[in-house]
Amino acid sequence: MPRKDELMSNDIITYFGKDRFAALAGIKLVEVKPGYAKANMEITDKHLNAVNIVQGGVTFTLADFAFAAASNSYGLVSLGINANISYFQPPRGKMLIAEAQEISATKKIANYNVDIYDEDKNVVARFTGMAYRKKDKLEFA
Repeated sequence: MPRKDELMSNDIITYFGKDRFAALAGIKLVEVKPGYAKANMEITDKHLNAVNIVQGGVTFTLADFAFAAASNSYGLVSLGINANISYFQPPRGKMLIAEAQEISATKKIANYNVDIYDEDKNVVARFTGMAYRKKDKLEFA
């Protein structure tokens, strides 16, 4: 029988599967557990900028999506109130992966680091995000 946190993880993955912008970008949520999420996306020509590297907004969007899933992983509505990203190098290959990890949390505020890396495990960027936790529960359909 699945544990409660496994059921919640499946609910979160299903819930975020309804994110239309993430779907348009080609982002897939692959893992969620309390305070953690992992998402990936296949890089295609539509993700490249004029100099033929992944557009920075693509990397930010992937990181923001992983941050959203991780910060909502407890089943409470959590909204980003601050975000920052530093880019280190362009990704190589055809896959981007983002791993979000909770760093600290109080009842209302939680902080996350999101490492974004390419298929060769080269870290290409780091996103930091702060979330505000509301009392409202996520509505799973």
